[in-house]
Amino acid sequence: MNDQVDLAIIIVSWNCRKYLKSCLKSIFQSKKDSSVEIFVVDNNSSDGTVEMVKKEFPKVQLIANNFNAGFAKANNQALKIAKGKYLLLLNPDTEVKADTLTKAVAYLNDHPKAGIMGCKILNPNGSLQNSVRRFPNLSSQILILLKFHNFFPDLEPLKKYFAKDFNYHKEQEADQIMGAFFMIRKECLDEIGLFDEKFWLWFEEVDFCKRVKDKGWKVLYTPELEIIHAQGKSFAQIKAVKEQIIFNRSLLYYFRKHFSPIEYLILLLFYPLNLFLALIVEILESLSLNPKQSN
Repeated sequence: MNDQVDLAIIIVSWNCRKYLKSCLKSIFQSKKDSSVEIFVVDNNSSDGTVEMVKKEFPKVQLIANNFNAGFAKANNQALKIAKGKYLLLLNPDTEVKADTLTKAVAYLNDHPKAGIMGCKILNPNGSLQNSVRRFPNLSSQILILLKFHNFFPDLEPLKKYFAKDFNYHKEQEADQIMGAFFMIRKECLDEIGLFDEKFWLWFEEVDFCKRVKDKGWKVLYTPELEIIHAQGKSFAQIKAVKEQIIFNRSLLYYFRKHFSPIEYLILLLFYPLNLFLALIVEILESLSLNPKQSN
């Protein structure tokens, strides 16, 4: 008996109860024309997320971890049991529009060579959110470790990496798309395998896109469907230095996996300076949040 559904939606959540609730509401309002299963994988939230899902969304398949498994492992937990022809990884701080899910399924039905599909992502105020990048190279990542992207964003390696020339109003192929809305064809997943769990957070979707393209599948972007993304509500809870350490570990592992040993070692040389810069940022943020009181 074939019990496959059109779409499986997987949401990994960590202390985002308010946003997750809005996200799930939007999904149930949008899924009318497609057979959909919904998973929430909670990474040991302490804000009542698990209780809220159980009480208000009993049809959701809940996986409640008793530890923070990270993004790759948590998604894999649901991907292993999902029955969808297509698999949508969705951030908890997103909302889908009324026709998004129906259009998404129809789009992949019409594009059989697409292994991954991304859509137009909007900020809550309706402005465009950049969601496409090219694959990393050594020069762009050195500049990012040195924080040059905050002060000299028009340097050519950064412009290329951040795909400043990308036309978000045109359907086209991309290198990598943002994980906020990351739709995968099940046949493609079966061929290339699950997310690499050595990435705890960051670069897992970059690695996945690269593996997909290396196997000859397409990563497609379409502006024909849209979501709203509040962006970074889980990440905002992590302090600058800790966030930087997690990012660096993923970046270095990505380079060790996909680049030459020399390029990996060159990037590694910038690690200590990068952590020093991250510490300065954390100190400045702390001072701005806790200004000294005048006597």
